[in-house]
Amino acid sequence: MATPDRIPRWDEQLQRRLARGEETALGELYDRLSPMVHGLAGRILADQAAADQLTREIFAQVWEHPEDFDPAQGSLRSWLGALTHRRAVERLRARRGAERAPERGSGAAEEEIRAVATAARVQYVVDSLPQPLRETIAVTYYDGRTYQETARLLGISEQAAKQRMRLGLELLATELADERARQEPRPSRRDGDGHGDEHDNGNTADDGHRTGRGDCDCDCDCDEDGRT
Repeated sequence: MATPDRIPRWDEQLQRRLARGEETALGELYDRLSPMVHGLAGRILADQAAADQLTREIFAQVWEHPEDFDPAQGSLRSWLGALTHRRAVERLRARRGAERAPERGSGAAEEEIRAVATAARVQYVVDSLPQPLRETIAVTYYDGRTYQETARLLGISEQAAKQRMRLGLELLATELADERARQEPRPSRRDGDGHGDEHDNGNTADDGHRTGRGDCDCDCDCDEDGRT
């Protein structure tokens, strides 16, 4: 439980500002996390226009339903990443279904979707790691170099390279497990009349563009912020 003298995390402060309808809070969120959202959507959908559209819809949902984010369950970055991943995979699955000839089986297409989604999730998590761990994984794992070569390239000891790699992979495994857990659908909340919420709380697709208090469609070229 929060104490009176506790300084709220940026995530919690921002959510409160969004709940009060502060447009500057939406702009701040967009500036910080839109590169991550757009990048993840683009890796899955491989379509710039579709990634642009999904990015706008993600931030529109946050603006209209800031209460969907629960700071106790993790950071805004992680929540937005899970929401983007889920929506993008649903879009990709719908697109592949529309493109598939009726006589073809769906097994191969589904395997392709899973492969694309997994690769995008891994890259998203790697991108969220602290820079020293991220560069060690990139040089050692993606470039296929030995620890000795990695240490020489990064100007660190071989032992430090091994420690960074081990810690990076441990964090990667933990984050991926958390991401998979976030993909699990949650039961819909019910109101007094027994009806479910009208909005999807980030768990179901919404192909229509949401309208309401506002949307942010400005271009942003700021660097992606690190872990929140």
